Amino acid sequence: MSEPAAVLGANIRLARLFHGLTLEDVAARLDKSRQYVHKIETEQIVPPSETLAAIAELTQVEPAFFVAPAPTPVAEEQCHFRKHFTTRSAIKHVALAKGEMFRRLVAGLEEQLELPAPNIPQYDVSSLVEIERAAEACRAYWGLGFGPIQNMVRVAELAGAVVTSFKGVSREVDAYSISAARPIIVVNSEGASACRQRFDIAHELGHLVLHVGLATGDRKTEGEANRFAGAFLLPRSSFVKEFPRLRGSYLNWQGLSEMKLRWKVSKAALLYRARQLGLISEDQYRTGVIRLNRGGEAKVEREDAMVAQEIPELFTQAVRLGMEHQRMNLEAYSRLFCVKKSVLAEFLAESLASPAPNEIPPVENNVIFLAERRQIVGSEVARRRC
Repeated sequence: MSEPAAVLGANIRLARLFHGLTLEDVAARLDKSRQYVHKIETEQIVPPSETLAAIAELTQVEPAFFVAPAPTPVAEEQCHFRKHFTTRSAIKHVALAKGEMFRRLVAGLEEQLELPAPNIPQYDVSSLVEIERAAEACRAYWGLGFGPIQNMVRVAELAGAVVTSFKGVSREVDAYSISAARPIIVVNSEGASACRQRFDIAHELGHLVLHVGLATGDRKTEGEANRFAGAFLLPRSSFVKEFPRLRGSYLNWQGLSEMKLRWKVSKAALLYRARQLGLISEDQYRTGVIRLNRGGEAKVEREDAMVAQEIPELFTQAVRLGMEHQRMNLEAYSRLFCVKKSVLAEFLAESLASPAPNEIPPVENNVIFLAERRQIVGSEVARRRC
């Protein structure tokens, strides 16, 4: 008779942090002490099955989640974590837990489906000029030309990254990415404008292009990723031609508003890019920032509502195909990943999280069943042998 699988304390901690729960929160639900829960998570004690069931119910996972083998841990240099320098440690842990849970769900999907092959070039850079060239090279590599990018999420997903957004996490954390065989980009959806999220995705693409194998998070690497994002969203040649001419020594705010709506980049970012490229002076840039602040546009600009939010599609499409293949509803399909419906639904488009999966339009991201791939490859091999 085989022994029961060992409980992995790291899995319990992950499920707890995913929901932003503290040790005290779990202890109160179990009517135990904080020290008792800590000992479970550090595998100093093996809890009884009823305790595991209670923790599973609280964290919306199946008890099997606690014994499921975890994928290879992400090394420090693989996780490009962007946060404000004052971000509290607890908030950082919650954000990372949400990203790790998503990574595990994606890994589970890849056992059933074939996602678009990762297609993100890497460049070594040592100057601002080289960063500009890397951004332009990526545009050329992905066939984007030098005009406005209509959908940054789709650019990232067609390059093989899986994009998601986490909810319920303070804006102290903007975004982060995981540089692995399957790149992951996580952005914060809490109160962010579409322009801000587009910049966040371009910033994380910058890390995946420039900083593979490097530890990031310092001012240098964050500055390089910001420069890449600006150059990628607003290529130098196009920007110089389209930046609205000054009215004497004054900024052309009507022109800036029109350019923002065309390029889907904030006015603050347009001003910053113009200063980078020497189109406006330091004083003109400072005056522009002061006007935005005094006009109540420091965080939310008045045109933001006119730029539509971009919704990640690849993960939702993959789940939809997996459900159709397994002939399961979302609740049953979630159990394949040892989680409850609410956990999987957090990363899905609202149309699939609700009970109407057939209403979701297909998205052309080249997601297919692995079984179909094997059948295609088998047929091709057989044909060549004839």
